[in-house]
Amino acid sequence: MIIEVIAVGTELLLGQIVNGNAAFIGSALAENGFDAHYQQVVGDNLGRVADAIGLALSRADAVIITGGLGPTRDDLTREAICAATGREMRHSDTYEEALRERFARLGREIPASNFRQADYPDGAEMLPNPKGTAPGLALEHAGKWIFAIPGVPEEMEHLLVEEVLPRLRRAAGLEGALVNRVLRTWGRPESWVGERLDDLFESSNPSIAFLASGGEIKVRITAKAASEAEALAAIAPMEEEVRRRLGPAVFAVDSETIESVLFALLEEKGWTIGSAESMTAGLVAARLTALPGASKYFRGGIVAYVDDLKRDLLGVDVSHGVVNERVAVEMARGARSRLAVDVAIAVTGSAGPEPMEQPAGTVVIGVATPEDAAARTLTFAGDRERVRTYSTTAALQLARLAMTGAWWRRG
Repeated sequence: MIIEVIAVGTELLLGQIVNGNAAFIGSALAENGFDAHYQQVVGDNLGRVADAIGLALSRADAVIITGGLGPTRDDLTREAICAATGREMRHSDTYEEALRERFARLGREIPASNFRQADYPDGAEMLPNPKGTAPGLALEHAGKWIFAIPGVPEEMEHLLVEEVLPRLRRAAGLEGALVNRVLRTWGRPESWVGERLDDLFESSNPSIAFLASGGEIKVRITAKAASEAEALAAIAPMEEEVRRRLGPAVFAVDSETIESVLFALLEEKGWTIGSAESMTAGLVAARLTALPGASKYFRGGIVAYVDDLKRDLLGVDVSHGVVNERVAVEMARGARSRLAVDVAIAVTGSAGPEPMEQPAGTVVIGVATPEDAAARTLTFAGDRERVRTYSTTAALQLARLAMTGAWWRRG
């Protein structure tokens, strides 16, 4: 079954908003076994949106439209579906009353423009949206399907997963279960991962695919079977083999993050963690405190951006420069002592664009644990913010390797 995605919004064309919705939908379609040959982005213009829908219907079995379902005059997706299919617009008194009740519960007066969200093309089903006021739409037209879902990411994701994908699977006659297991790796390039898993690509069920993003290489294993349990059973030996070949590069599975993995290790060992940051200026601490319950594990961080603070707060000898492994180790040990933590992460470096002691993109990360302390020098390409972002991820990953002993074993 071929699905086409249309993202509606002039702000997308102007680059004011990144088109993350299309990426999310494309990934979800692939994971569910659907083909997507084209994606379109179109501005808030009735004629152009209608043309985009007509073009998509000419070459796909189903169309998913995201955006243009709000209450304002430039939200034209409902009208465009009517124009593309030759259908009349209807109004749901039931949904209008539901909108009135929703606003009344919030103690707010409902703007008259919101009643536009009770309009729908003749024959369409209104899909419930508990996360917003705009319902989704599902319309079967001339043997094909048209789905419209809001552009707000949280609402889009809910409606796609809970309403659209189940209908698409039924329409495509996809019986049984399609299960994905994603192994997340760090520290090795995609080519290295690909070479070690090359022969596994010959398997069709389960199958393997790669996704590189945010400094990680994700290995997705997909299996089809009569039930979820059978699909998971088919995935298990493939997952075991992938883990055996990639070793410590695999750090998480499915929705796990490096932060959640670190906290699980800290919980297991009964340890706490802290940070000492120069170049990243608190980004490591921000990542570690993003998860609920972080205070159980993270005691605090020291941002020592200038040399005298490294000396006074962390006890670092700054007389021979600060972008080197000796300083990173001293920062980590100083933070471990002053913050009274078991594990301390330290980051120093030259983020650019101008070099500072070392070429721009040079990053030195130190980690101290009750077992040892060490530092590693890394180099990242890109602008200042990319270097800082990738450095933050690397710092968390190296803390993982240190806590598991993998760093020390590698020497």
